[in-house]
Amino acid sequence: MLTSSGSLAAVTAAGAGAGHTRNLAKDERSETMQITRAGSQPSSKGSPDYFTGTVRIDPLFPVRDPSRVSAASVTFEPGARTAWHTHPLGQTLIITAGVGWVQREGGPAEEVRPGDVVWFAPGLKHWHGATPTTAMTHTAIQESMNGKTVDWMEKVSDEQYRR
Repeated sequence: MLTSSGSLAAVTAAGAGAGHTRNLAKDERSETMQITRAGSQPSSKGSPDYFTGTVRIDPLFPVRDPSRVSAASVTFEPGARTAWHTHPLGQTLIITAGVGWVQREGGPAEEVRPGDVVWFAPGLKHWHGATPTTAMTHTAIQESMNGKTVDWMEKVSDEQYRR
């Protein structure tokens, strides 16, 4: 038997095989479950204030109290990239398609491919985007602090990008 405390359910071995779970008291279970269907949220274009080139942002989930986490799938066409920026609580990127570059301030641009996971520490100035010849898509996951997930800075110049 699998058991747990607090708001987690207990599932019996016999019931688990049949797909059954024990009925829980109201205070032992979550009040809601939400499934957001693929394609049910509108895509948006990356703002030219914060991106160079063609960028599509597909929201995955917003911050929902008490959580601070949000995520989006971001697609960069060849040559497209973010401006320099930081995240107050850091950011994780999961590369899902194509080939891209990521760079932290003071470091070299590094190539990333599907399956790669990139972590940017809180406050680390960085940018990310596609290579000049290949599009790149990543899932971006970040936390909100005092309602803010990102601090945008200057754009990455063509000269910086081509290094």
